[in-house]
This record gives sequence, structure tokens and C-alpha cells, in this order.
Amino acid sequence: MLRRTARLFACVALSGSLGCSGRSRGDAVPAGSASPAAPASPAAPASIERPDEAPAPSSLDAARRLALAAPAGASAADLEIEALSRRLAKAPGGADLWSALGFAWIKKARASGDPSLSRRAHACAELALAQAEGDRASLDLLGLALLHDRRFVEAREAAERVLSRDGGDTLALGTLSDAELGLGHFEAAVAAAQRMVDLRPGLPSYARAAHLRWLQGDAATAKRIMRLAIDAGDPREPEALAWALTQAAAMFWHEGDHEAADRGFERALAVQGEYPPALAGRARVALARGAWGRAVELLERAHRQSAEAEIAWLLGDARAAAGDHAGAARAYESAVAAGRLSDRRTLALYYATKGLERDEAVRLAAAERGVRGDIDTEDTLAWALYRAGRLSEARAASDRALTLGTRDARLLYHAGAIRIALGDLEQGERLVRAALDLNPRFDWTGAAEAEQLLARRTSIGGPAR
Repeated sequence: MLRRTARLFACVALSGSLGCSGRSRGDAVPAGSASPAAPASPAAPASIERPDEAPAPSSLDAARRLALAAPAGASAADLEIEALSRRLAKAPGGADLWSALGFAWIKKARASGDPSLSRRAHACAELALAQAEGDRASLDLLGLALLHDRRFVEAREAAERVLSRDGGDTLALGTLSDAELGLGHFEAAVAAAQRMVDLRPGLPSYARAAHLRWLQGDAATAKRIMRLAIDAGDPREPEALAWALTQAAAMFWHEGDHEAADRGFERALAVQGEYPPALAGRARVALARGAWGRAVELLERAHRQSAEAEIAWLLGDARAAAGDHAGAARAYESAVAAGRLSDRRTLALYYATKGLERDEAVRLAAAERGVRGDIDTEDTLAWALYRAGRLSEARAASDRALTLGTRDARLLYHAGAIRIALGDLEQGERLVRAALDLNPRFDWTGAAEAEQLLARRTSIGGPAR
């Protein structure tokens, strides 16, 4: 059954046409882009320093020290890193061993949510390429490390170097698709992902297909394709399967189906225990249900595993909801510190959401927009500009964020509030209502604001500013 489905997907075109199996061209199921079920990382969390601004090791000696740094933990990835490091510490090692160590660091980075570890993978790639310039596996590793660091232009270049020699390298195609998506080049991301699906249907390619379909507003098809990704998962790669389960659960979350979302996050945790994205997902559901203590407990567990800025922000919200204002303040401080070090987009969105540091939020969001142009970056910039009172610019960025038709309540609410502020009351109210209809508890701060905005519009009959 899976083999027959794989052949079907090899005939599917992202444009919506289908050239096989006797189905009509309008019935096609496309392929697309996603993230780390194949190598890339979903969202770049906090780390010791901002990866895309950290200089590459200045020498091979420095790269070697970074690559052979001891891992903290006892996971399968940690054991693999330790074993490879021991071998490389005893002998110079060839490109294959350095690449293997780098891929192990990538695996640990994905499982832990710590992108600083990708700098160690980058060091391994440098050492491998010093041994064998142009080695395909080493270039694939380099592309992944750059992708995790959100250095999308360089990641694309690394992938293109591989593909110029072997157009069928699906790892490079995945990196290329993710890099193009990060840069805001949606059609290019689609094209690379389609090639990947045609060549090798499986969890990485199906996950990308599902994500692109979801971005285009086709949640029903996205969930069907993600089902294929999950079914194609390899139990020997638990992080990839946990990631796919988490992404599937997030699709239900965005639709406001919190029960189904919670089951999906729970399944991900059964596959990969204490997986930070799944813990955070269950915490979002708990917050939506008013289970403040449960949300705090889940987020504290997630925060112990990952210093991601968004997790610290959520922890602050949960503690505040539970009445622990001192604890919330500490968590928010942690979110700000993490954002400053490694995730300026999340920091900009945090500031804009909370109505803090308005000029700084604009500066951070604009700087991030300079290196990537995906819809989440456009939305963050739009909301920061809105809070700063720069409404015309906010509207333009919001329009770009809605280009693909993504059904994300946060994007819809932001777009609606901006339009109401500009006097486009009918369209603005329609968008805010659509956000609340889609997911009434999409964000602890934003959902409450959306409800208040509509209540004020109803009570005073005028624009809420």
C-alpha cells in the first residue's frame, strides 16, 4: 500500500496537476516544504550566541576543538558523538568520519532544540572539506549546519554545489527547499520539494509537502500528506518521527481542535521522551483549557531541555496565568536574554505582542527581514510596526504575510487589528472574527486582545485604537 502511494506521489505536481493513475488533473495532491524531519530545524531557538552572526572557526585547530567538544547528556546522539570523537582524537580521520560526527551533532541539535550545536556541525564540515574538497556528504553537512544557523543564502549555495554535480541528492534538495522558503522564495521552495518527492517519497519529502500545503491554506490535504510522512517514519530515527507527529499535532492546534492536538503531542512524547516542541505543544493546549498549573509543569520541563526564547515566553505566560508574577517575570527575562543572543525575530514578536520596547521591536524585526522573507517574519514586522504606530507600513507587511492564504489565527488577528486601526472596519472585524473562530485561544495575550477589540467595536460603534 505504501509503495503504491509512493508511486502516486511521484506523479503529483505542486501546481495541482496529476499525470498518472487515471485521476483528474484537478484532484492532485501536491508536495511542498517543511523543516527538520529531514535535516533542517523547525525554529531556531536560543543558544549561547546568535548562530548567524557567530564567526566560523578561524583555523582548523579551532574547528577541531569545537567539533570534539564533549556533549552534555546520555542520549543515543551523545553516545554516537562520544564514540566518533574518541576515534578522531586518536587519529587524524578522513572526511567520512568528520562528516559522521557532524551529522551526529545535527541530530543532537534537533532533539535538544539548541542551535548552538550546529556550530559544532559546521566545524566538522570544515574539517571534512579540508580533507576532501568538494566531498558531497561534507557539503550536505555544511548546508544543514548553515540552515540551522538561519544562514539561508549560504545554505542554498552549499546545496546548489551538491546539486550541480548530482541533481538527485535528496538531502541537498531538502536543504535547498528549506533555504528558499526561509528567504521567502515560495515557488523555488516548491520546485525543490517537488523534485525531492518525485525522487524519494518518504518522511522528509512528505513532511515538506504537508508543510507547504498547510502554508497555502489547504489543511485537509496537508494532514493527509503528513499522515504519509508519519507512516513512513523509521523507529530507528525517533527524533524525525517525533518532529512529524508534533507538526501534525500543530495543524490540529491551528484549527482549534485542541483535543486532537494534545493526542498528537502526546504521541510525539511517546516516541521521543521530553521532546521540547511536543512539551510546549501540550502546554499550549493546557493554557487554552485554563489548566495553568499543568502548563507551567510542562513548560518547566521543556525549558530544562531547551533555552528557546519562545519556550521561556510561554512559561512566563503560564506562570502569570497561574498567579506567579515573580516567576513570570523571571521567565520573561529569560526569553529576552535568549532572544537577544540567538533569536531576534521571536524577541521582536514578544516585544510587539506585549507592547514593550516598540522601537526596538521594529529594529529587530526589520533586521530579521533583511535576511529572511517568510510569512512569519513579515507578520512579526507588521505587528512591530503596528505597535509603533506606523500603520501604512504595517499594512504592507501584513498583506505580504497573508499572500499564501495561511490559516493561522495570529496572522489573521494581526491583519484585522491593523486594518481596523486604518479605518477599514468591515474587513478588519471580519479578519479578527475569523482568527477567533479558527482558534479562540491561539495566544494567551493575542486572543484576549482580539476579544477586547471586538467588544469595544460593538460597544462604541467605532474603530478601536
